[in-house]
Amino acid sequence: MKPRHRKLAAIGGGVVALGIVVALVLTAFQKNLVFFFSPTQVAAKEAPLGRTFRIGGIVEPGSVKRDGVDVRFVVTDTAQGLPVVFSGALPDLFREGKMVVAQGQLREDGVFHAREVLAKHDENYMPPEAKEAVEKAHQAAKKGKP
Repeated sequence: MKPRHRKLAAIGGGVVALGIVVALVLTAFQKNLVFFFSPTQVAAKEAPLGRTFRIGGIVEPGSVKRDGVDVRFVVTDTAQGLPVVFSGALPDLFREGKMVVAQGQLREDGVFHAREVLAKHDENYMPPEAKEAVEKAHQAAKKGKP
């Protein structure tokens, strides 16, 4: 093999190796991306089934039901509600009528199975995505009323 051909083979091999590394890195990023959806978006079937994502909104008053370590509640953006199931200890600030963000997966039965529940830490704070979702739901409700 001529030196010129060896050099081209080495460059080609380097390009292939670099392509494989880039593909692996992008795959790892894709698996670790966690998107945010509002209950309205979930009801509109915009959220993926069986993939991890976050939902946010207000814990609907009167919806919290405890059964041992399992807790069932409804998260709403005032337009739509989404039933949530969580197993474990809830944050101390978790209350009905307060903001919450949950991370988990939506199952085919339409119930969101949360692996993590975060309660807001301050009366004035609301996650930007959740605040936007609640504001959009309020605006849609106003447009729908005469």
